Amino acid sequence: MKKLLIVDDERMIRQGLKAMIEREYPSLYSIALAGNGAEALELFRQEPKDIIITDIRMPVMDGITLLEHLSAESAPGKGPAVVILSGHDDFEYAKSAIRHRVKDYLLKPIRREELFGILEQINLERQVQEAGVNQLEQETEGYRKELHATRLQRLLLQQDVQPSSEQQEELGRLQLPFTVGVLNYYYNDGTRMKPGEVQGLLERLSGPLEEHFSEILTDWEGKLVLVGSGRDRFRNLYELAEAKEIKGLLIGVAEAGHSPGEFQSCYKQACRALQYTFLSPQASFMDYASIRVGRLSFPSPDEELRKLLNMLGTEREKELKSLLGTIFHTEHLPHLDLAYLESVARSMNERVLDEVFRVHGEASVEVLKLYRTVGDLYNYRHFHDYYRALEHLLISVNDYIIGIRSAHTEHADMEAALAYIEEHYARPLNMAMVSNYVSLSYSYFSEAFKAYTGESFVVYLKKCASAMRKSCCRPAA
Repeated sequence: MKKLLIVDDERMIRQGLKAMIEREYPSLYSIALAGNGAEALELFRQEPKDIIITDIRMPVMDGITLLEHLSAESAPGKGPAVVILSGHDDFEYAKSAIRHRVKDYLLKPIRREELFGILEQINLERQVQEAGVNQLEQETEGYRKELHATRLQRLLLQQDVQPSSEQQEELGRLQLPFTVGVLNYYYNDGTRMKPGEVQGLLERLSGPLEEHFSEILTDWEGKLVLVGSGRDRFRNLYELAEAKEIKGLLIGVAEAGHSPGEFQSCYKQACRALQYTFLSPQASFMDYASIRVGRLSFPSPDEELRKLLNMLGTEREKELKSLLGTIFHTEHLPHLDLAYLESVARSMNERVLDEVFRVHGEASVEVLKLYRTVGDLYNYRHFHDYYRALEHLLISVNDYIIGIRSAHTEHADMEAALAYIEEHYARPLNMAMVSNYVSLSYSYFSEAFKAYTGESFVVYLKKCASAMRKSCCRPAA
């Protein structure tokens, strides 16, 4: 309800205006009355008014003096809206009123339509002003939050660097103790949901995140980072997702931070916990405390990797697959130290796959494309996805090496066959004799010979005999 003050030394005018306004705008205004400027100023000081309708000529304190006091005691743009009443069409009065930012100037007798029009205009202007102030406040608050989030986000990028003074200021706003959680969502095809969409998904499950988490950030890898007051808040999100059978949500949670300076280390803990969801499709929620101790690790499988390299290019595919499982200790997968898997994956790249292509040259485009993807195990949603891709790559490499060795053997066989033909062209030769000489089947030799020379055996034999005869008949120089 808006507060309105009517000031006039004539009681009938005060009461009449009050009745007129209340009939037109029931329950919109709380109306107070004053008989002169001094009385009105005292009422205003007790309770500020939104609108003041005042006469100019009054005893004790006139309307212009009242305006001077109101202007002096009100902050710029914060004073009441003032409407002047006067029975005299006096320009000097009007100029004084304008100087004190009076909204309008009405002559007595007052016309209802004029007064109501002025009141509606005042209310409209106030609504616009309030909306502008609210919007400005919202924009300012939004900018402050964005700046706060940006400074914390930059801090996540820094590695062992002392936070700047601005970042320390932002860290000082963290509510202690705090818990950092990092979240991802993967679709069935392995692609990742954008952090804003992850936030929207969570809010559909639990309501606005601002009600549960003091900080909502996005890190440089596009993961959603939340800061709350405890591990249970993150566990609750996980359980809500499980209840709705939302399987793609992954959450890694750090241990509690008890000082602002622990923010970076807590973020790194949460990221490491999130990485442990890689071990199993059932591991969608991991906290750092559960991975910090009790994880299995093994010595570097150097000898097994050497055996695997030597096994490539043979017909021992079943043994190769079994050895791969031994190298990664897949029977202990849920309990493995992730650092062990990361180390073995690097050694597999450097000591097996890189060595194969160094010795034998580049393989097909398909094999090389798979090789580039398998080169980083975190290109995959789960370890078993990586493992299947690596197994497929090793089988492809195995076939590639077999093919290279077969081509070399075939090349040697064809060279031996051509040498035999050149040596015995003068005697009756046929393809059976030559294929038998190089120990190849008749049909395979026929295909391989044509592929190697570009001609059938009979045509090649005739050309060879003709060339040899011409060479023998050519007179000596």
